[in-house]
Amino acid sequence: MIEFSEIESSIQSVRDDPHSVSDPAMCLLTLGEQILENWLQSHELEPTINQHEGFRLLALHRQGAINDPSFLACRETCRELAYQVNLYRIKNDTAQVTMMAMVALHLLYFVRGKLEVQQLGEFCCSSKPLRTQKSNITSR
Repeated sequence: MIEFSEIESSIQSVRDDPHSVSDPAMCLLTLGEQILENWLQSHELEPTINQHEGFRLLALHRQGAINDPSFLACRETCRELAYQVNLYRIKNDTAQVTMMAMVALHLLYFVRGKLEVQQLGEFCCSSKPLRTQKSNITSR
């Protein structure tokens, strides 16, 4: 398990100097995977080597959400990171690295926070209590 502070430092290094690594997109994607590996390992799960929709990151997220539906709150962040990686591969624009790094940091902050506060992510717009709550709004 890699410390979150080390992952955060690596993300910021790539963001600040994209040319410090041969493939910044792959580096940030790998760091995203390491974030999710930390989540799985902290729950005593062996991280998968499988891919989902062409990305191991998405397979790791699926695995992490199996026993914790509130972990789905970071699903779109994982998908956004995969999307940004694909954009970088098409454009090869270092400005894209900044966006990838911001998304990776967002993922890191959520997962690290969720490990500290288990309820994090339970109150988003897709949470079950909000979906099942009867609406007080009357139709006109």
